[in-house]
Amino acid sequence: MTNSSNKYILLVMTAALLSACSVTKKYERPTTLKTDQLYRDQASTDSTTIADMPWQSVFKDEKLNALIQKGLDNNLNLKNAIENIVQAQASLRQSKLAYYPTLQLDANVTRNKQSQAGLNFPAGININTLTTTYKLGLSTSWEADIWGKLSSSKRAALATYLASDAAKQAVQTQLIADIANNYFRLLAYDRQLAITQETLESRIKNVETIKDLKEGAIVTGAAVVQSEANQHAAEVLIPDLKQSIRETENAINILLGQAPGPIDRGVLGTQIIPENLAIGMPSQLLQNRPDVRQAEFNFRVAFESTNLAKTYFYPSLTLTASGGFSNLELKDFFTNSIFYSIIGGLTQPLFNQGVNKMRLTTAQSQQLQAYNNFQQSLLTAGQEVSNALYTYQMAVEKEDSRTKQIEALIKAVDYTKQLLEYSSATNYTDVLTSEQNLLAAQLSGVNDNLQKLQAVVDLYRALGGGWK
Repeated sequence: MTNSSNKYILLVMTAALLSACSVTKKYERPTTLKTDQLYRDQASTDSTTIADMPWQSVFKDEKLNALIQKGLDNNLNLKNAIENIVQAQASLRQSKLAYYPTLQLDANVTRNKQSQAGLNFPAGININTLTTTYKLGLSTSWEADIWGKLSSSKRAALATYLASDAAKQAVQTQLIADIANNYFRLLAYDRQLAITQETLESRIKNVETIKDLKEGAIVTGAAVVQSEANQHAAEVLIPDLKQSIRETENAINILLGQAPGPIDRGVLGTQIIPENLAIGMPSQLLQNRPDVRQAEFNFRVAFESTNLAKTYFYPSLTLTASGGFSNLELKDFFTNSIFYSIIGGLTQPLFNQGVNKMRLTTAQSQQLQAYNNFQQSLLTAGQEVSNALYTYQMAVEKEDSRTKQIEALIKAVDYTKQLLEYSSATNYTDVLTSEQNLLAAQLSGVNDNLQKLQAVVDLYRALGGGWK
């Protein structure tokens, strides 16, 4: 190779290295991303948030915490998410090794048999020539990362790994919320079943009382029939509640990664929730919400894929080398049998049927889609925080009114029963109506309590709590 050729190659490589920074770009979070006003009617500037609290501090029920820990240990979806991380780690390790040259060992023995018609031999006589070649060699190949192709691939692999880790965290936060919500729902069904059974016992006694009043000609037979129907109305609620209890227990067991069975649990009335439901600032969702972080990492993968697509328009520099021993005689293998070669190649794409342009256009479009998904994940997170917070506020708002309603209905039942028994100022229809209204209010009161507890769970998950 002439000196002028050497200078030309050196000039090309130098220019390539100097212009490499203009081919690929460094990732920066988009400034167009909207994080303000994500929380409806909330303008908090305090960074304190319950998302920073460990789940063991949010939930005070030891039996619930034991179930959550069991779910974190055994849930099958969470185990699959962890395996996704293992796979992403393997890809990341491979992308780092791409900076190094490949190395291959080649050892072979070749035996050739050739038949030739000897010119100095009698006609019809062939001489068979048998040769054996012994070869041992090493070959290597290395591509210089001039335009950042390997760097972009590595950064994309890193972002994929981080996205898989964030996905696992998202599964974990959802798992904790699902276990807690089902646990509170189970306690609510328990409480509604207890209220219904107590009501049924009261109505069975009431039937006997109405029968006695009929004997005393205070009420008619219609009142007896109505009281029996009222008793049966309570009875038919019990099978449905028991079915709900059984199905909820089974749902919890699925979350725990185990076969259906009973769930050890506490009672609804002893549940304690955090006093200060701080929500922090909307921008904190970028760090606290695993699914938002996953969406950003996916956007980074698409960003690096665009970088990678750009590098295919520029020349690639590849160095290959091979060397070893080759000889016809095994005894002289390591003497006078050395061979080697070194090749440097610079490949510039000229026309490849539009593949490079298609690759870049596709990557840019996918990058835009990933950005839209990123923004959508933020909007969804803001919606979930807003909904959960408002649901909690409405449950609290109903508490005082519901308590007063139940107290008034208890008095109404007592008064109408007394009026029915000791005077003719009322009839059994009034008693029946007040009893039905009381049971409905008591069951609704349990639902109000459940709404409050589940709103706290949903708010904790929506803010990104549970994975730290």
